[in-house]
Amino acid sequence: MSTTFELRAGRAACTFVLTPLALAAALYASRGVAAERDALEEVIVSSPRMSEPLQLNLDAKAPQQPVPANDGASYLKNVPGFSMIRKGGTDGDPVLRGLAGSRLNLLVDGAELLGGCGMRMDPPTAYVFPEAYDLVTVIKGPQTVRYGNGNLAGVVSFERDPQRQRERGLHADASLLAGSWQRLDSHLDLRAAGEQFYGEAIASYADAEDYQDGAGRRVHSAYTRKNATGLAGWQGGSGDRIELSAVSSSAEAAYADRSMDGVKFDRIGYNLRYEREQLGPLRKLKAQLYYTDIDHVMDNFSLRTRTAMMYMVGNPKRETQGFRLSSDLPLGEATLLNLGLDHQQNIHSLRKYSAGTQAGIGSYAWGRDMDAHISGAYAELRQTLSPQSRLLAGARYDAYLGKRSVNAYGGVDAQRSDSLKSGFLRYEQQLAQRPVLAYLGLGHAERPLDYWEATTYAGLLPTAQLAPEKLTQLDTGALWRGERLRASLSAFYGRVDDYLLTASTALGASCAAGLSSCAYNVDVTRWGGEADLAWALSSGLNARGALAYVHAQDQTQHNALAQTPPLDGRVGLDYRHGPYSIAGTWRLVAAQHRVQPGYGNVVGQDLGQTAGFTTLALNLAWQPTPKLLASAGVDNVLDRAYAEHLSRGGSAVAGYPTASRVYEPGRFFWARLKLGF
Repeated sequence: MSTTFELRAGRAACTFVLTPLALAAALYASRGVAAERDALEEVIVSSPRMSEPLQLNLDAKAPQQPVPANDGASYLKNVPGFSMIRKGGTDGDPVLRGLAGSRLNLLVDGAELLGGCGMRMDPPTAYVFPEAYDLVTVIKGPQTVRYGNGNLAGVVSFERDPQRQRERGLHADASLLAGSWQRLDSHLDLRAAGEQFYGEAIASYADAEDYQDGAGRRVHSAYTRKNATGLAGWQGGSGDRIELSAVSSSAEAAYADRSMDGVKFDRIGYNLRYEREQLGPLRKLKAQLYYTDIDHVMDNFSLRTRTAMMYMVGNPKRETQGFRLSSDLPLGEATLLNLGLDHQQNIHSLRKYSAGTQAGIGSYAWGRDMDAHISGAYAELRQTLSPQSRLLAGARYDAYLGKRSVNAYGGVDAQRSDSLKSGFLRYEQQLAQRPVLAYLGLGHAERPLDYWEATTYAGLLPTAQLAPEKLTQLDTGALWRGERLRASLSAFYGRVDDYLLTASTALGASCAAGLSSCAYNVDVTRWGGEADLAWALSSGLNARGALAYVHAQDQTQHNALAQTPPLDGRVGLDYRHGPYSIAGTWRLVAAQHRVQPGYGNVVGQDLGQTAGFTTLALNLAWQPTPKLLASAGVDNVLDRAYAEHLSRGGSAVAGYPTASRVYEPGRFFWARLKLGF
């Protein structure tokens, strides 16, 4: 397999072919003397590596290249296998292995988070400020049953480190980032802990004006984001811990891909957690109650010049409440069983206004358009077979009940219930005389119709016609953990029965007569994988790389499955000497010709074929002490005008050029200072 790329600088062009063997040969030829293990650590993270089979454990506070992220999707797009669908300057939608929406579970401090907008102006990651957390865990594929229903693509969890919270004394961390287009990010984290009590207060602010793409075109993309979090906890001598936290955030964002902007993104959330180290035969009992209220407003006049005759306002609202209960049950020295129960209730309401004046906006009425309840129970086993091998297995059952109203103001128009089953089995083996851990896993996951599919794309069709998705997937791979070389390779093959495919007639798809959009079930096969490496070429000099690919086929319609990302690779070098470091990352993305225009998912539809592109990012850093880090960088060094294949279509916004896609930012300069006290 080879991929052709073209690099342009002005009128000059250079075409080259990249093959996996060529990349490996180049790295092998550049190898140097043995280096210490710490030489493979990065001051600025450019290509996160897999730390366990199908799992990445990331430091949310570590600076990134490209520019450090201000929301969850921007953070995840640098993880091999992830893509991001851009809509403006913030609030993009994350995609893992070509799967998006509710196929990717997002948890924040152990609680599942969902957005409110029917057109996904506010995906769950829109409410995540990455630096406000300590740990980000990514689990790829249906290889766990602990974290709720429907993780066909995987699970992402943003968490805080309890050990860091309970460090004795007073502590503070602060950071400030400034960049092109008046971007400004600031973050402050204050912590205090005594013998039993601890507390933390976190505040974040982010703001930016419209950016310009590589062709100098201004993109409707300005935003402002604010976040405040507070928590207090108590820990007893017997291992008991109680923690109460609250979060409040607000934002507004301009969108280049639609006729309205987000003028209000308000989130209020509460989380109560209890832990006990030992309770009879149970070890590490955990209980959690959570509540989240999302209040979102969109309109066509606050952040843009109104061109339509009507003033249009939409105000979706979502209330989520639930609980989680889990515990470890040792069944012997080599056997550990994790048991859990969880329940979640979602109440979604909506009000709309459309008229020639603004006079009646304040009086438009609320109506519920969907209620959903899901309750689940699971068991996950970890069996040590020998010092070099282990077996992991899990099974889960969920009961789902959904009620929806088509017009959002009448009674219940449709109701359905589903029984959903999921499970996995994985074998892991440490190879003798080699720093290699190999694994093979088989997983199954089922997912019900989500809010976006039921209310936006299902239209007037009875939801009973749309069956739950059912994925069965084989995952395999290996991790190499040497002193000079760390690498991982993962591959998957899966079949999705009753995959829910959406269609838009405006983009060329077919729906039943009278419908502009619709959704229906098809059968799909998918295969692909990811690879990453970090190689110490010599003392202080490291080479890094990552590669991700997905191939997906709609077996029912005998077409390529829409919204599948192309081959995506990264190659980088970094050099560290004392407190100084310098690094560069070259991203290479292939063309995508396997498309199905007009078809896709709740996140977006295929717009057509796309050409490949390359981008270059550079950064340097100075870290004289562990508590002080100054860094700076430039992204899209060549000022390339490009759009990702997974992209929303450009909308006509007064005063801005209209483009077929939402193009990525052009050359972007940034500088960041991080302090600890």
